[in-house]
Amino acid sequence: MKVITKTLTSLSLILLFSLTAFAKGDKKDGQNSQGDPINTKEEINEYIQHHVKDSHDFHLFSYFSGGEEHHVGFPLPVILWGENGLTAFMSSAFHHDDDGKEIVEKGGSNFVRLHGKIYELNAGATEVAFDEAHHPTNASMPIDLSITKSIFGILLLGFLMLLWFSKLAKQYKKKAIPTGFGRVLEPLVLYVRDEIAKPNIGPKYRKFTGYLMTVFFFIWLSNLLGLMPFGFNITGQLAVTAALAILTFVVYMASSNGHFWSHQLWMPGVPYILRPVLAVIELAGTLIIKPFSLAVRLFANITAGHIVVMSLIAIGITMQEQMGAVGSTLLSFVLSLFITLIEVLVAFLQAYIFTMLSALFIGMAVEEPEHH
Repeated sequence: MKVITKTLTSLSLILLFSLTAFAKGDKKDGQNSQGDPINTKEEINEYIQHHVKDSHDFHLFSYFSGGEEHHVGFPLPVILWGENGLTAFMSSAFHHDDDGKEIVEKGGSNFVRLHGKIYELNAGATEVAFDEAHHPTNASMPIDLSITKSIFGILLLGFLMLLWFSKLAKQYKKKAIPTGFGRVLEPLVLYVRDEIAKPNIGPKYRKFTGYLMTVFFFIWLSNLLGLMPFGFNITGQLAVTAALAILTFVVYMASSNGHFWSHQLWMPGVPYILRPVLAVIELAGTLIIKPFSLAVRLFANITAGHIVVMSLIAIGITMQEQMGAVGSTLLSFVLSLFITLIEVLVAFLQAYIFTMLSALFIGMAVEEPEHH
């Protein structure tokens, strides 16, 4: 009961903190008043899109003081490979500008940030020129190797997982009962081993259990971190989910045996005329559909969940005129709390589905033929 109470309290604080990201003041002549930066549908849509995207700095919230907007957060390293080689600086050099107005001169090049992407201006250019579609015409995109917010989150989770599981492993070596956070991890470790790895892979499960546990805990913790009001959205980035899917693809391809490929390329038990057709279908599934489904399923579910939660929070602003400030905020809070509780379940469910499918694909690749 105490765990449930603490969970509800934490979620309530998360949602209340998230509500402060949106302003709740009155509009004046269709314009935003001071201290009220986000209160129109267009601004809310832009804010939600910004929330689910990656960024080059860590922005917590903004506030107005003395007629000026102040941002609370911290910068992250920007590492670029452009026309003049490698260049590095902190994202604070852009001064929170995302419209291409602030020019950063580093390493003999001029850089601007536009809609979350960094561009390098052509030689001699002093400002960004746009075409009719608002695309820059005198700038190109350098190779971006920056430590973005998602990468920062990945490094943080990697450090925490290394710390937690190294302590758990030491306790196992001493044959002691896990203590502390290890008591929370142990049932999940056993669950992944006994309910996911063993049934789907078979006798060779031990070889792949470490990978499956790493994937499960990384996705689960990333999903939970994405529910916090700090702007993390690691598994909501297609590049991250695609990398995880490619890792699974490499594992089951590298571990596949001759029995697996004989069924892929020349399926037994079917008419010979159909075997080439089935070979094409099986290869398409193995090489394209399986990794694609792993990447897109996780990305789409997590991103959709973030958008739904943020949209429900925005009810507190968009329906103030119809329901009043108290009524709209209460409705927003209740609906957001309900969806966030579901998102906690989805965070575990998506980690389970990805891990289970990975184990299933690996099991199909390493399955040995039955001898009767």
